[in-house]
Amino acid sequence: MIRLLLSAIVVAGAVGGASTPAATTEDAELVRQPSWSIPAADAFQGPVDAWLAGLPPDAAAPGTIDRLRDEWRKATAATRTDLLDTLIETAAAVDAGVRDLRVRAGTTDDLAASIAGLDRAGLPPFLHDAIRLWLGRELVRQERFDEALPLLANLDVETSVDPAALLFHRAACQHWLLDADGTLESLDRLLEREAEIPVRYARLARLLRSDAAALEADSLDHIARRMRDVTRRLDHGRADLDTRNVQKGVIASLDKLIDDLEQQQQQQPQGGAGSGGGGLGPAGRPMDESRGAGGRGAGDVQKRDIGSGDGWGNLPPHEREQALQQIGREFPPHYREAIEQYFKRLATGAEDPPTP
Repeated sequence: MIRLLLSAIVVAGAVGGASTPAATTEDAELVRQPSWSIPAADAFQGPVDAWLAGLPPDAAAPGTIDRLRDEWRKATAATRTDLLDTLIETAAAVDAGVRDLRVRAGTTDDLAASIAGLDRAGLPPFLHDAIRLWLGRELVRQERFDEALPLLANLDVETSVDPAALLFHRAACQHWLLDADGTLESLDRLLEREAEIPVRYARLARLLRSDAAALEADSLDHIARRMRDVTRRLDHGRADLDTRNVQKGVIASLDKLIDDLEQQQQQQPQGGAGSGGGGLGPAGRPMDESRGAGGRGAGDVQKRDIGSGDGWGNLPPHEREQALQQIGREFPPHYREAIEQYFKRLATGAEDPPTP
């Protein structure tokens, strides 16, 4: 289940999609008012234009800034525009730090230094937040959730260039890192505008929410997901303190689960003397040491005539085929092959029958 959801998260973050159909007036009256809004395509026209106009003349090749301002106007006037990607492309054309970050985002490099450099670059707040959102989205696509979440956690949904992408990718990080409360909070806010966000976000958000709500802390499923998270971290070369802490938590949860199972077994009612212990001690545990079972029978064994001669061990053909089919259904393929070879040796006399 978690692997399917992860694949869907990556696809949802990488592929465009239409918004869900608009809700009816009656439906809208039953839903509480959303706590955030989707910005219009030209909402950032003024800030971007002012930022480009304030750049020094040598920030880019002659004519580049004027060209970018014109392209931004055309992009925001279009019916469907990814404001986030358009803004990052504009910034990369005039800022070396953004260009470097775009290149390094697709590698396994530690991006902390590049991010710190951007924080000191004095970028406008709207652009600074957009870069962190874009980088967080790229890291989610690479399954680097523990690196993406710090970038997305404190961004303001109200001032974001793409608030739906922010809430969705934040929830994806929280879901993978098993922050159930954070996941539900982010998804509930995202679904406040379910009729307006891209369909891929809305549908997957519903799946993620159901999965997060059903997850029980310290259950076997919960432990297994933390094991997968450790594997993911190690695959990305992150054998750091955080990874070791997750590993320690997994071991502690497994110990607790084993202790709980042992206590449940000890609390089960014990069978009487005639229930047949099969060599088991109290609470169904094996005896500390072997000893005679204390049987009082005469020790006589009833002899039966199992026949003799060349036909010993042979089955009629139809019964032999039934046995082989049963073996094929219940055991690995090599079991059937071994049995077939045995029957062949019996038929050719290569397998000596026991002495009568």
